[in-house]
Formats: sequence, structure tokens, C-alpha cells
Amino acid sequence: MQFSDFGLDRCLMNTVEHLGFNEPTQIQQQAIPAAMSGHDLIASSKTGSGKTLAFILPAIQRLLKNRALSKRDPRVVILTPTRELAKQVFSQLRLFTANTQFSAVLILGGENFNDQVKVLEKDPHFIVATPGRLADHLTQGHFYLNGLELLILDEADRMLDLGFSKELSQINKAADHRKRQTLLFSATLDHAQVNEFAAELLTKPKRIAIESGHTEHKDITKRFYLADNLTQKETLLQHFLATETCQQVIIFTATRSDTERLSLLINAELADKGINAVALSGELNQGQRNQIMDGFTKGHHKILVTTDLASRGLDLVNVSHVINFDMPKHTEEFVHRIGRTGRAGTHGDAISLVGPNDWLSFKNVEAFLQQTISFEKIAGIKVNFKGIKPKKAKAVKAKAVVKKAEKVKKSPAKQSTKQTFLEAHDVSDMPIIKRKKSLPASELDNNTEQEID
Repeated sequence: MQFSDFGLDRCLMNTVEHLGFNEPTQIQQQAIPAAMSGHDLIASSKTGSGKTLAFILPAIQRLLKNRALSKRDPRVVILTPTRELAKQVFSQLRLFTANTQFSAVLILGGENFNDQVKVLEKDPHFIVATPGRLADHLTQGHFYLNGLELLILDEADRMLDLGFSKELSQINKAADHRKRQTLLFSATLDHAQVNEFAAELLTKPKRIAIESGHTEHKDITKRFYLADNLTQKETLLQHFLATETCQQVIIFTATRSDTERLSLLINAELADKGINAVALSGELNQGQRNQIMDGFTKGHHKILVTTDLASRGLDLVNVSHVINFDMPKHTEEFVHRIGRTGRAGTHGDAISLVGPNDWLSFKNVEAFLQQTISFEKIAGIKVNFKGIKPKKAKAVKAKAVVKKAEKVKKSPAKQSTKQTFLEAHDVSDMPIIKRKKSLPASELDNNTEQEID
């Protein structure tokens, strides 16, 4: 199948051909015709499968062929979970709207609110946004969604995991009319909250699932290495960076502090080899994050050290290696991390370092991938850690249990003689207790005097 088989507008096809797109990916082959037919859609595919183009092309095609429902309201809203992914989607969208009359704006949290108000007042056709900031503008009446034609949710599972369900519901209700089409993309359809949310948003949707997270990524070679401790991890990391043939490398760590520490270590130890690193974490403001990502995308930095902040959505074709310095806490993030390499048909390498603190996460990844993973070794680097054996359940001796049961049988149950007035008793069954006669006061006084004497 070719892109020309979709029946796209000539203007749109010119851009597709100019950008060098020839054969659509699997998700594009199934999602584009379904979306162009006007159906609501819920789709999943592995990372790096080209799903961004799978919703951008139908969206522009719709605007080229249909009249707007409103003169002022945006016609298409695209929501993403993170600012980095929103920027990635926006840059691809701009490539396809460049030769059209359609305008597009980017609305992100962490950026100037008043500047965004001015941009929204220009009545853009496309809005690419993170849900929290867009909901803020919607609440304050800076734009309306009564005429919205297409609502697209990219990585809906991630948005729900980040706690944006309230904002997504608000946006959905603001554009709740029968002429609206909704496209929902998720990394997996095996997500209870996604399915519940899809039932709220979509009307008789078509379901498309292209390979799950368990599916082997043929373009990525995965390698795993054991490490005794943090120092040995650093030794292994320096070895790989010095000996592997790399274009660009993304190193994933568990904490923000490690991103800065490792980038400083790499710059100090490997600067003479022309290797430089930069750190990216959520502690940086949006301007700093933009500057770092732009520099890495343009090749100014060879190594990006980051947390899971950069594990999704970023289409970086020059990344040849991904190194998991720490295994991810959430199993599915492993798939998204290594998916930053091996994109667009290129080959990629994914290296994972597993120490004692990573063992549980590693076993979860192994179960998730449904594979038995073996470890490789580096000559000259001795590793004592061999993994953690599962604890054996303590066997209970049968004889001890029998003896304990016999003792329980032999010992008679103690009957409680304490009674309260709340307990009901049959009067005829109760023993008659004679009350002692009380002594006269005169006798009581005499007895008392005798005792004193």
C-alpha cells in the first residue's frame, strides 16, 4: 500500500511526497482510512510506529474537504500528556499545514499565560496542548469548543496515569455534540481506565491494535548486564560510551539528581574523546528544557541523560543507543524507553544495567516481555552479583500441627461464669440463692464495739 492509495487531497499528497514518505506503516494503513471515513477510533501500537502521522493526515484532510462548523472555534484539538510530546506533534503538524490556509498553535503549561490568551484570540484552526493548561483557558472563557470537529488524544493512557481525567472530561463536555469525531490513541488497550474513558468519549468506535508491548521490536537489540553497585554501573557506562560506535545516546536514570551527576561524570571522564553530555529533568523550567532538547535534536550534544520525562513521543532518528542506567519502576516504561532508538527502520541498541536495587524491576520487565533474559559479561570487569533468588516458603511440620490439635482437644473449654444483666436467662433454670439476714442495728453496734476492744 502507498500513501497515494488513501485518496488524500493533492495539496496534502505533495507535502507527503516532498517529505519522503512512501509506504505507510501498519498503524497508518489501518487508522488513516478509518479516521477519514468519519468513525471514532481507539487504537494502540508500539512506540515508534508512526501513529502521529496516522492522525495528522486525516485531520488535515477533513479540514480541506469539509466546511467549518464555526467561524471562530478551533476545528481540531490534539492533546498530549507531556510538553515534550506536544512540541514534537506540533512540529510535525506545522510541516503539513505550511502550504495550507490553516493555522496551528501550541498551548503548554509552564509558559506565559497571557501570551497564550493573545494567540487563542486569533482563532486558530488547530490547537496542540497539554490538558491542564488548555482546561485553564477553557475555564476562563478564552476560547470555546462548540464548533470542534475533531478531538484527538495521543497517549491517552499516559494522560490518565498522570491524573488528567478531570481536565479531559471537562474538554470533552465542552465539545459534546453529535458532529464531533474523536480519535483516541494509547500505548495499550489493556488499560481499565482507558476503556472506561473511551466508553465516555467515543461513539461506536473502531478498535485497532498493532502489536502489543510484549511484541519483540525487530530493529532493537537488547542487552542486559549485572552490576554489583553504583560504582560498577558507572564503570560499565564509561566502557560502553568509550567502546560502542554511537551516533547519539539517551541514558535513563531513576532520579533527577542522578541526571546531573552522571552528565558531569561523563563530561569529566570522556571529554577528551569528544563525548559531551547534557542533563534533562523535570526540575528545569520550560525554557531550559526546550533549549536542551533543541540542542540535542540538532546534534550539539552527543548524550542526553534524563528521567522518564523523555521516554515517550520524541522522534529522534539519530539516537543509536539507549542505556538504562536504572531499570524503570513502571514496567511499560521499559518499552517506551528503548523505543527512542531503532526508529524509522534504523537499527538501535538498548543496554540495561541491573544491580541489586533493580532486580525486582528487572523480573517484572522479564515477565512483561514474556521472555527469559540472559546476561552478558564484559572482559576485565568482574561482577559478583548473580541476582536474587526468590525466598522459599517455610515448610510447616505435619507432626507439630497434629500435636497442637490434640492439645486443643484435650484441654476442656473454660466456661465463663460471669454474667451481666444484658444476658437473657430462663428463670426456672437458675439456682435459688438465699440472701443472708441482715443484723439489727443494735447488734451491729455491739459487734463493732467488741472488735474495737
